[in-house]
Amino acid sequence: MVTENFISYLEVEKRYSQHTLVAYEEDLNQFIGFSEITKDSELKEITHQVIRGWIVQLIESGNTNRTVSRKLSCLRSFFKWLVAEQKIEINPMLRVRAPKVEKRLPNFVKQSEIELADHTELFSSDYDGKRDQLIFELFYQTGIRLSELINLKEKDIQDGRIKVLGKRNKERLIPVSTDLMQLINEYRLIKPNKGDSAEFFLVKFDGRKLSSKFVYRKINNYLGSVSSVQKKSPHVLRHTFATHLLNNGAGLESLKELLGHASLSATQVYTHSSFAQINSIYSQAHPRGRKK
Repeated sequence: MVTENFISYLEVEKRYSQHTLVAYEEDLNQFIGFSEITKDSELKEITHQVIRGWIVQLIESGNTNRTVSRKLSCLRSFFKWLVAEQKIEINPMLRVRAPKVEKRLPNFVKQSEIELADHTELFSSDYDGKRDQLIFELFYQTGIRLSELINLKEKDIQDGRIKVLGKRNKERLIPVSTDLMQLINEYRLIKPNKGDSAEFFLVKFDGRKLSSKFVYRKINNYLGSVSSVQKKSPHVLRHTFATHLLNNGAGLESLKELLGHASLSATQVYTHSSFAQINSIYSQAHPRGRKK
């Protein structure tokens, strides 16, 4: 069906991560099954009532509002693409509202936990250890996404900055600290010269490009050793990067550019975490704010 072409479009032109592609494909197949469509020509018959019926079924099946909203985001992209491709004339999603979702504060690692970590014990002195330490520092010091990290090319890192190709093919430049540049140069000296190493910056010892699962496992193990944070993933380090920058005086507009967000509203979620810290400091330091 045309759904396969849509997924291919997201992968090639929109450069969605593999994780997102799998989720979108599952959501589409689930909706197609609910609407009982068997051929592409029947897509024109889907109305907003059909989609609302699916929403009701999802909620009655125990799905949270957040999960339903994510699935509707997939449909929103799908029907917008169908209109652009002239497969349908009317977009039924224009008359569909997603259920309200309570915003969750991003998980992040405390600055004290990262500063107290003894890297000499956590990372070995061989190639794997040096590379793994660099992976962690790239996440924490640049805030890049997992998909962006594993797709970094050798040519993307030079002159004290990293060129990142993010979502919707949006390119951004991220400055590299002197210490991080030193780690990069040390890694390049021991990097194997085989396999994918000529093109991709981070590779395994046999020269193969890193996979998402490989990096996720490395970061999960590391965070489990240094932090009590509940969720232990590369994205938590992205949240940590953003939160620590704000806590130390960075502006929202600058942070938006560093993170590669399309709008400032996506960046503003981090102000909640920063305000929590400010509120705590106020409660402890101000004579009228001290808790009795």
